[in-house]
Amino acid sequence: TIAASFLFFHWNHHIQAHAFSSTSKIPSPPSSSRSPLNICIIAGSTRIDPPPRPILSDRVTSFISECLRSHENEERNKNSNKIQNENESPHKSYNIQILKVRDINLPLLQKPQFCYGPHTTPPHNLSQLQSQLQNAHAYLILTPEYNHAPCPGLLNFLNHFGSSTFGYKPSAIVSYSAGRWGGTRAAHSLRPILSELGCLPVSSMVHIPQAEKVLDSKGKVIISTKENEEEESLTTKQKEETRLWHKYVYRTLDQLIWWGEAARYQTERVDPYEKSPAFKIDPSERNAPSS
Repeated sequence: TIAASFLFFHWNHHIQAHAFSSTSKIPSPPSSSRSPLNICIIAGSTRIDPPPRPILSDRVTSFISECLRSHENEERNKNSNKIQNENESPHKSYNIQILKVRDINLPLLQKPQFCYGPHTTPPHNLSQLQSQLQNAHAYLILTPEYNHAPCPGLLNFLNHFGSSTFGYKPSAIVSYSAGRWGGTRAAHSLRPILSELGCLPVSSMVHIPQAEKVLDSKGKVIISTKENEEEESLTTKQKEETRLWHKYVYRTLDQLIWWGEAARYQTERVDPYEKSPAFKIDPSERNAPSS
């Protein structure tokens, strides 16, 4: 009897699935899937004086930006030979915006953007930053490691904005250090902060140890050289070393972009704040009912 019931269920499920596949039309992707994904790179370091080591933030920022552009080009090349039809999305493209906390120069947190009511006007730069952050579909957060933690300038920047700015979008963490651990402790400390802001970090992260030995001042991958080594050999080594680093970073980018596109598509279909509105009155709004 059990076997017969299983066979009937399997047969019925097969018939229903076949009927759906033969009569239903797969919907075309939304118009947003054909427009660039807005990716915001937030470089958290505020350091300006290099001794005893060079400032690493600009190197890492340039490198990650280049990885995004390279990833975009590779996606374009993958799809160039495919036949596009109405149910296929074109190649992925990205609008990349870089916010360097050092250059923004926000003061120590006194009044965050979300504390300005309807009858008060926040400073222009705060409103402008909030708009830039809110228009992003995904975030790449770059941080060095200070005392086993993310850099304080980055935390000060993030705390100026509420979860309604970052919410229902993905983020990815890139950490780096002059030491051998690549800022992993800072990266793990940053995960719960990004989660609380609503931009859930993807599982994969990028860690760059001894960054001054990995990247030059322009963000290019450094290779080891031998005396009198031929130019052709150096070019080949440079390409291979760069390819390996890009492959490492792409794992994180692939996750970020997948979730960014998914979140954008779902947000267009359903307003996420309709059933889970942002807290606007008091932090106690999140409290469990009192007995």
